[in-house]
Amino acid sequence: MQDKQKIEEQIAALEAEMADPGFWQNKDLAQEKVQEFNRLKQELAGAGKYDKGDAVITIFAGAGGDDAEDWAAMLFAMYQKYAEKQKLDFYLVHDNQNDHGGYRNVTFELRGNNAYGKLKNESGVHRLVRISPFNAKSLRHTSFALVEVIPRFAKTKEIEIPEEELKVEFARSSGPGGQNVNKRETAVRIVHVPTNLSAHADSERSQAQNRDKALAILSAKLYKKLEDDRLKKEKGMYVSKTTEIEWGNQIRSYVLHPYKLVKDHRTEHETSNVEAVLGGELEEFIEAEKNLSS
Repeated sequence: MQDKQKIEEQIAALEAEMADPGFWQNKDLAQEKVQEFNRLKQELAGAGKYDKGDAVITIFAGAGGDDAEDWAAMLFAMYQKYAEKQKLDFYLVHDNQNDHGGYRNVTFELRGNNAYGKLKNESGVHRLVRISPFNAKSLRHTSFALVEVIPRFAKTKEIEIPEEELKVEFARSSGPGGQNVNKRETAVRIVHVPTNLSAHADSERSQAQNRDKALAILSAKLYKKLEDDRLKKEKGMYVSKTTEIEWGNQIRSYVLHPYKLVKDHRTEHETSNVEAVLGGELEEFIEAEKNLSS
């Protein structure tokens, strides 16, 4: 980390530039300076600033239709059970469910002491191997899902995103089975155009509340991306633009057939008690990853 006084001076200089009326005349340069401003503020705060706070988790099903979407639902249930065991409060933010109870994607908050610090290393691709319940021939199938864990921001101003970088879309909030709840366009999706990061919220009663929640989630996603990129560059690692939800990128494998095993590919920690892990017993994996990172 750079000298604190030097960082504060750089932040003050960038703040002065951003206050200039002509700051946005060169849009590309302005965006670079805004990102540098946000990065310096994060560095000043320290990487573990949000560890003691709440977590926002999104699960995306990989390619593969019903099998992948069912796997996303299994992971969703796993984190709910983990929350119950850890006495964390659960709040659903947005879900896109199929007709079989699976999820194309689902976003939820886990609130409680150290929720983000415990779960932040769950981010990544999770792989399932099992006999497919959707295949008449009972063939073995491999499914993938991406878990994204970000800190829950209490205020959207914790990271500044210029309004002109945002694309806001509105839609009708939907309930189970896709039925419209209140016939009003209260659901909100916000896209950060330069990075293509997006956030969706439809759990609040009003469009304004959902917009605030989606913007807060988007801010946290951008924060985490900038922080991850910074840490990878410090370690001399290649910073990839996207994470494909497929073979070779998984952080953890859950095997139900032909044997039973859960193995984390970062720590090499493993257990044959798959049912316990899917039932929310994640502490041994969380501790192993924490010890590896420390």
